[in-house]
Amino acid sequence: MLNKTQLLPDRPGIPPMAKLPEPEEIDPSALARAYAAGEIDLICVLGPTASGKTRYAVQLAKALRGEAPGQAGGDVMADPDRPSPEIISADSRQVYVGMDIGTGKDLGEYGDVPYHLIDIVPAGSKFNIYEYQAAFAKAYADIRRRGAIPILCGGSGLYIESATRAYKFEKQNGLPDEALPQKPYYIGTLVSREERVERIDRRLEERLSEGLVEEVRGLLQTVSAQDLLYYGLEYKFVTQYVLGELSYEEMVISLGNAIHQFAKRQMTWFRGMERDGVTIHWVRP
Repeated sequence: MLNKTQLLPDRPGIPPMAKLPEPEEIDPSALARAYAAGEIDLICVLGPTASGKTRYAVQLAKALRGEAPGQAGGDVMADPDRPSPEIISADSRQVYVGMDIGTGKDLGEYGDVPYHLIDIVPAGSKFNIYEYQAAFAKAYADIRRRGAIPILCGGSGLYIESATRAYKFEKQNGLPDEALPQKPYYIGTLVSREERVERIDRRLEERLSEGLVEEVRGLLQTVSAQDLLYYGLEYKFVTQYVLGELSYEEMVISLGNAIHQFAKRQMTWFRGMERDGVTIHWVRP
C-alpha cells in the first residue's frame, strides 16, 4: 500500500477555482410551504463529486418531513400532514447494477428515505440521456401523484439539465412540457478547492480499501473491458490496472488526477448554468 505522500501528490494541471459564491442558509419549512403553494415543483441538490450532496439531500428530506438532526419526530414544519420526500438520482453511472463502490452509491446513507433511478439497468449497457429523461419523468410523476416531494440529487450536469431544462435539448422523447418540472429550486453543495481535494483523495483511499479493484475484477467476468473503459474514471483506470496496462501506483495517481479534473469540470458546468440565468442557492453541507 502506498503511503499518504505517494497516494496524494500535488495535483498538476488543476488551477485554483474562481471565487466561491456566498453560502446561504436554507429553511426547510419555507421550502415545504413553497412546494405546497405551487411556487416550486422540484428541489434539486447538485454539486461536484465528494461535496456531500447525497448526505445533504437525505438530511433535507428528513427535515422536510419533520425530523430535526439526530432526532425523529422533531417539529420543524407547521403542517402536521407533512409529505414524505423521495430522492431521484441524477448520476450517470449509478443507474448500472453492480457498479457500486466505483460510483459511490453509498445506499446506507439514504436510511428510510426512498430513492429512485439507481440500479435500473445492467452493467455493460449504455444508458443514454434521453432514456434517463424518460425514466426521470416517470419517477417524478409517480412521486407527485402520491403527494410526496421530489428531490433530484446528483452531479451529472447533463442529466440534471435534461430533467429541469429540457428546452435545451433538440429531442424530448415526445414528452409533453408538463411531464417535467417547470419551477425547480436549485441547491448547490459548496466546498473550498482545498477541502474538495482532501475529500476526493480520502474517498479514493476508502474506495480502494473497500474493494474497488475486486469489484472491477468481478465486473470483468460478465462485462467487456471495452465497456468498463467507456464508463471512465474509476472503471477506466482500475480496468487498465487489472489488465496490466498500469502499475498500482500509476493507477492511483492517474485516477486521482482524473477525479480532480472531473470535479472542476462539474463546477464549471454549474457556474455556466448560473450564467444562463439559473439561480443556485449554495450551501455549506
